[in-house]
Parts: sequence; structure tokens; C-alpha cells
Amino acid sequence: MQAVLNAALPIFALILAGFLSGRTALFGPAAADSLNRFAIYLALPALMFGAMAKITPDQVAQIGFAAAFAGGIAAAFAAAYLFGRARSLRSAQACIEGLDAGYSNVGFMGIPLCLLVFGPASLPAAVIATLFTACVLFLFAIVLIELDLQKGAGSGTARKVVLALLRNPLLIAPLAGLAVGLTGLAVPGPIERFAALLGGAASPCALVCIGLFLAQERVVLSDIRPMAALVVLKLVLQPAVTALLVYKVFAVPDLWARAAVLLSALPIGSGPFTLAKLYGLEAGVTSGAILLSHLASVVTVSLLVAWLA
Repeated sequence: MQAVLNAALPIFALILAGFLSGRTALFGPAAADSLNRFAIYLALPALMFGAMAKITPDQVAQIGFAAAFAGGIAAAFAAAYLFGRARSLRSAQACIEGLDAGYSNVGFMGIPLCLLVFGPASLPAAVIATLFTACVLFLFAIVLIELDLQKGAGSGTARKVVLALLRNPLLIAPLAGLAVGLTGLAVPGPIERFAALLGGAASPCALVCIGLFLAQERVVLSDIRPMAALVVLKLVLQPAVTALLVYKVFAVPDLWARAAVLLSALPIGSGPFTLAKLYGLEAGVTSGAILLSHLASVVTVSLLVAWLA
């Protein structure tokens, strides 16, 4: 539990800092939107580019690990998406809830936890999980959201969707980074440092923004049920499906299998909130689910760490 608390406490502290800043009027009502736009258009693209630029063919050689981790994400995403549609949410809103259920906090919690529990040998697994979560899942969600939002735009819908995607820095940055990584090109030192400095602000900004949002908005009682459902899907269903796949379906080395289960059991990362706020979709449910999942994960992830270690 101490290891989980050490990883989770900075997250709670950043959310609390944002909450107190909002309550004490240190930042005005427009601060959350401005901070979120900074994360979306500058910090998060830089983080994605830097991560994808370092990818190597060796890191994607563990097909079983990748398939199992992606399978857990897909199961949680699909369940949350269908749950949202059953509540008459439009497809874009249900997609945000699907993103909530499948988006592990691998960057902030996963890498330090893996290093602490399994040692440096688990770092490649954490890197691949980060790429799947922050890039593949994120891009998939953006495509689905744009398809729904542009659906009623009349003739030329497909063209409008493509243009919207091509203007989206969250699509351009990781694809550019992937091209650099797979071609083996070296990123010049100043550019790499620039991306690292700017990308390092992505998660803190998003977490402070969540606190600001919670300070400005009231929790709606009708949102409690979907919040709780998303937390259960994230902390229970996703790791259960991942464990089934790594131990019963795919041939995955033991260390990689244990890392996959731990990484899939992490609470919801801040990425879905930045997207929900950008598109004006389910920001209240998402912010509440992120906070609740981190609180619940202190118990669930601690128990899992004790079993896996």
C-alpha cells in the first residue's frame, strides 16, 4: 500500500491544488479552459511526439503482451460505450466514457510502480502500455468522436472528418513521432529537450485543471451511478480480462504478464478529461470518475501488487 500511496499522493495533491485555487479565486472561471487548451494544443502533443519518437521494433516484438493489454482496453471501452448508449447518450459522449474505462494512468503511476515492484526489466512493458494508452486508444477515441460530431454536417461529411483530424495536434504529433521512431532517425538534442520540457507539463496541467473544474461545478447525483460503473470497469473488468488473456490465451513471459495485469489495473489517467473538456462532453462524469478511481485504487492496486509481487 505504501508504494501505491507514494504514486497516488502527488496526483491527489495536484487535484487539490487546482481545487483550492478555484475555491480561493486564485484563478478565474476561464482558467480551466485556458489551462486545458494549453495541455491539448501544446503539452500533450509534445508528450506524445516524444514517446512515439523513441519507439523501436524491439519494443513491439511482444505480440502476446500487446494483444492482451489491448484486449483489456477494448473490453472496458466496449462495456462503457454500450452502457452510455443504453442511457441514451450520443455516440461521442459514450465514447468519452469508453475512454474513461480503458485509459490507465500508466505515465504518472505505471512506470514508477513497475520499476518499484518488478525492477528495471519491466520498463519496456510500461513504455508499450503507455504508447497503447496515450496514443492508440486516444487516437481511436478522437476518430470516433469526430465521426459523430461531423455526422450532421451535411454533404462531404467524410471530408470534414478527415480535415478535422488533420488539424488535430493530438493526431499529428504521435504520427510524426511514430514516423521518426520507426525510421530510426535521431531527434536533434534541442528538439528532444524542448518536447520533454513541454510534455512534462501535460499531466500536472490536466490534474490541476480537474481540481479547478471540481471547484467550479457541483456534483450531480445522477452522475454517481455512471461514475461508479466506470470505476468498476476500469479497476476490475479491464485487469480481469487482461489477466485471462496473458495467462490463458497468449504465450507471455511471466514478468511481462504480471506487468500487463498491474498496468491494466491502474486508475483512470487525466487524458480523458482533457478530451472531454475540449469537446464539451461528459466532463463532470469524467472528472469525478478519475478522482474516485484513484481513491479506490489505493486498496485495489495495493492488493494486486501484494499478489503479483
